[in-house]
Amino acid sequence: MTSEPDDLLRAVEAALFVSEAPMTIAELKLHVGDAGDLDTILRALADDYAGRGVNLVERGGRWHFQTAPDLAHILRREKDEQRKLSRAAMETLAIIAYHEPVSRAEIEAIRGVQVAKGTLDVLMEAGWVRPAGRREVPGRPLIYATSVEFLSHFGLSSRRDLPGIEDLRAAGLLDPVDLALEGLTGQSVVENDEEEA
Repeated sequence: MTSEPDDLLRAVEAALFVSEAPMTIAELKLHVGDAGDLDTILRALADDYAGRGVNLVERGGRWHFQTAPDLAHILRREKDEQRKLSRAAMETLAIIAYHEPVSRAEIEAIRGVQVAKGTLDVLMEAGWVRPAGRREVPGRPLIYATSVEFLSHFGLSSRRDLPGIEDLRAAGLLDPVDLALEGLTGQSVVENDEEEA
């Protein structure tokens, strides 16, 4: 960036600064006009803010300012501790994230147990899961997908940034039973699930 930023760059910076929610490029154009290459301006602003106390980040095609990750502890306030998600809710969230859009019946088929009545409600209240329409099959079941808030909360630009099988294995997050079965059969249990889906 030059030492004297142009008016469009300053307008984009101001619009993002006062916005209550992350903004798409189309939403920014409504505020600053269609006069320049907003993608280039946003990338320049993101580079300019890198290393500062706040960073300009893009999550799911939406741009916003957020506190630098290494300084987040400074801004934490005393507040009611949110309850932790149950194992069932975490499993349901993972299934939705990796298989979206997915119906309740598909979630139950993958988990092997019925989804408790409030599990999806808890995930929607947290803002991480949203209804994504209806499947065009008999009964037209509701299907679910992750939200932009999910991406933002977990620091992901898109679902492509979710860890893969090798990442999960390296982190020791795969179930020891799955690893034992994999050793006996020679094929990943997770890969079997993906082939069947």
